[in-house]
Amino acid sequence: MGRRVAVDTGPLVALFDPSDADHRRAVDYFADRTVRGFITTAVIAEATHLLDFREDVPVDFLRWLKREPFAVEDVAGDLDRIIELMAKYADVPMDFADATIVAASERLGVRDVATLDSHFLIYRLHGKLSFHNHFPMKSG
Repeated sequence: MGRRVAVDTGPLVALFDPSDADHRRAVDYFADRTVRGFITTAVIAEATHLLDFREDVPVDFLRWLKREPFAVEDVAGDLDRIIELMAKYADVPMDFADATIVAASERLGVRDVATLDSHFLIYRLHGKLSFHNHFPMKSG
């Protein structure tokens, strides 16, 4: 079994949007059965909002999520840390979904992330540890 990965919104949207430039990469990435990830409830909300280009796609996403090996992390207990992170990275700025990923990753001891968001190059975990991105943006 592979490492546990925090999954951000971008790769999920790319998976369900055939017109997305990263669609093929997302299909290949999520087809890899060694990927064991978690997402936060904020990422689910963000993804379903961005996938509303057709009424059936958010529901398809949620059905897929039930079948896939992704734990859904409840971040209610992380609210103090989320506030701290959003204040710390206000100049970036850090949105709520990103803050939930960082807070949950710290709590779970996860340094791996699948994201298209370049802000994760800036964000740091406790101990000033950086994330290792499994799904970086393509260069060029």
